[in-house]
Amino acid sequence: MNRWLLPEDIADVLPAEARKVETLRRSILDLYQSYGYELVAPPILEFLDSLLTGTGSDLNLQTFKLVDQLSGRTLGLRADITPQVARIDAHLLNRAGVTRLCYAGSVAHARTPVGSTAREELQLGAEIYGCATWEADFEAITLLLKTLSIAGLDRVYLDLSHAGILTGILADQNLDKETIETVYGLLQTKDRPRLSQWATCLPVNASAALMALTELNGPCAEVLTKAKKILPKHPAIDQALADLERLVAVASSSSDLEISIDLADLRGYQYHSGVMFAAYIDKLPQPIARGGRYDHVGQAFGRSRPATGFSLDLLTLASLSSLQVSQQAIVAPWLDDAALNQAIVKLRSAGEVVIQVMAGETIEAAEYVCDRELVKQGNSWEVKKK
Repeated sequence: MNRWLLPEDIADVLPAEARKVETLRRSILDLYQSYGYELVAPPILEFLDSLLTGTGSDLNLQTFKLVDQLSGRTLGLRADITPQVARIDAHLLNRAGVTRLCYAGSVAHARTPVGSTAREELQLGAEIYGCATWEADFEAITLLLKTLSIAGLDRVYLDLSHAGILTGILADQNLDKETIETVYGLLQTKDRPRLSQWATCLPVNASAALMALTELNGPCAEVLTKAKKILPKHPAIDQALADLERLVAVASSSSDLEISIDLADLRGYQYHSGVMFAAYIDKLPQPIARGGRYDHVGQAFGRSRPATGFSLDLLTLASLSSLQVSQQAIVAPWLDDAALNQAIVKLRSAGEVVIQVMAGETIEAAEYVCDRELVKQGNSWEVKKK
């Protein structure tokens, strides 16, 4: 076995792709800062019970596990940063008002996610805590759209759903967590035969509502009108449809945004409690980003806090971005010359890239276009076009 081979679906990021990733990271985090978001950096390793608090079984399956030699306890290599940020808000910051947090860090998956070719991602996201109203959800969606715009991805398709609808349908059924996760899976795949077979244990109205969810997708106005007619009357369902209707009304103002609703699209890490959204672009079959409301995660940490936000893989975003990061550079000889060294220091201080080379050396750098050179003119060194 070659020692330099990497594990399956794990890859290096090479120049100039790494430069593009870093350029996007800085620009996007600056955008979040302009909205008042504070940057946090949770650890890549945590005790497993803390790392999986408030999440579903799918995150458990995606988490690498190892034993801490100091404590003997099981550690987890994070597969998602969002629960960690919820923990920071609930226990470390412990603020009473609205808190906006953002992050960018590596995550690893024990299994390659469906639709992906990588088990390591650079997860970037933004979260709002302490605001239970639709304005926070709308700010998260707005920030997501601006994030994609920075990468040059302006044609976006937004798909909305709401976890409260399934909560309302199953409210009186007293189902355990594993059973509900089974329903999630059947709805996500729109497996109507198996869903119909499973739902025979439910009352007729609940069974019919579950089956209806698999067909409640498409244009917003059409889906909402149909849902109001065929879904059972329940406060959670009524509130969910009202939330979606309000978000559609305010989000539709963007001319480059196409919005649809799919009430069976409940994918994610099963911790959502309200509005859910997924952003699609033409170049990618799976969502480029996902987000939504997850109020009960804070409650799982012992402090109930409204929460909403989104996350995406920065590596995928960079690979699809049209952003050009190649930079013009100046070539300079590698000599022991005080005047030359002084000229190089001055140019670099002014923001120029100066690459020193030995005589006869060829520069091979994917990030830089060497269009000028530093040459000696009399007693001074001058920048000349190549």
